[in-house]
Amino acid sequence: MTTQEIIDYVNSHPSGKVKLAVADIDGILRGKYISKQKFLSVIEGDLGFCDVVMGWDMADVCYDNTDFTGWHSGYPDAKVKLDLSTFRKVPWENDVPFFLGEFIEEAAEICPRNLLKRVTEQTEQAGFKPFFSQEFEWFNFEETPVSANAKDFQNLTPMTPGMFGYSILRSTLKNDYMTALFEHLAKFDVPLEGLHTETGPGVYEAAITYSDVLTAADRALLFKTSVKEIAYQQGIMATFMAKINENLPGCSGHVHQSLWDADSRTNLFYDEKAPDHISELMQSYMAGQLFCLPHILPMVAPTINSYKRLVEGAWAPTTLTWAVDNRTVALRALPISKKSCRIETRVVGSDTNPYLAIAACLAAGLYGIRKNLKLNQPATVGNGYRDISNGILPRNLDEATNTMKNSEVAKELFGEKFVAHFTQTRDWEWRQYAKVVTDWELKRYFEIV
Repeated sequence: MTTQEIIDYVNSHPSGKVKLAVADIDGILRGKYISKQKFLSVIEGDLGFCDVVMGWDMADVCYDNTDFTGWHSGYPDAKVKLDLSTFRKVPWENDVPFFLGEFIEEAAEICPRNLLKRVTEQTEQAGFKPFFSQEFEWFNFEETPVSANAKDFQNLTPMTPGMFGYSILRSTLKNDYMTALFEHLAKFDVPLEGLHTETGPGVYEAAITYSDVLTAADRALLFKTSVKEIAYQQGIMATFMAKINENLPGCSGHVHQSLWDADSRTNLFYDEKAPDHISELMQSYMAGQLFCLPHILPMVAPTINSYKRLVEGAWAPTTLTWAVDNRTVALRALPISKKSCRIETRVVGSDTNPYLAIAACLAAGLYGIRKNLKLNQPATVGNGYRDISNGILPRNLDEATNTMKNSEVAKELFGEKFVAHFTQTRDWEWRQYAKVVTDWELKRYFEIV
């Protein structure tokens, strides 16, 4: 739509309001409603947004260790620019107009969306057009925020019982919910290629239709919040935790990616003449990711809980490996055809900030191309958990954060200010966890020790 068409729609909407949001460092949408008059006054400029959204954690507890903002700065407003190309109508909210924004000026250096835009610009300057999509697994419970809190998040009722992946029966049992997801998301310009049950009680998996990289990240970000909002209307709570229970599979956020020529006509990852159809460019891209992953792991595994998913035998990788169509490795190469040849980065969990996860994948792959890295590591044969020839992933958020904090590679990819701010937030996350006495400790030590 043109700017004038957007203005006309906003003016004609009976609510008289606009909904807008920005992504914080954890990928949580922070937003508000503004009047149509306020929207029209900022459409060509910017608006102020309290910078605390980049200075507190997902529980709204203020960081005590970040440089960008804090009590020392008084939490002033930061400038936000609305991206009119993200205009959508929220179909489950009377088609209210919606826009995504991004932090600009000083805050741009730590803004997740702006980080991805910078990496995308570098990629396009190198002559490539990146196409991406993200897929998500998540658990659904017949709970509300009130009931879940009242139960202290224990003994929650799953939407459906048992382990029943790819179930036609289960998708029929909750067809109102599944239909609402498919139809509402399509109208919200977050189109799905597929939606099905996954193994685990009340687990769904959705694959978002691929697109240019920024659109893909916008869609992935909006997908998670949209699913939660649609679920609310069905009396359901959706969670994108990476690992809900040690006895159940984790939830992934796999990133699919390919590089095309500048005209978007030729998939540069595909080589008809190569024995496995994997081009040299794709090999360098994979080599870059395998080299960079230990340096940037918190961007694709950002929470304490992320590392409970990255364990052997739970459908998530633990080693720095690759192979063709193998679901036990970090990088699953899919050289299927000229159109669909791509890489699936399987380390990524459902708890990620899509802007950061996708920026990490793209920047690491581009690093391999820029440095002309060779994929000297042979493809894993069989069980990737047993192939430790190229090393293993960091085992927890503390280890991963310390590696990234001190990494010249990470600073080269994303800039010193972003790396400093992001790792400060991950240090904070680790400290919040480290001081808590857990149920496991009580059960293990209370009587016996």
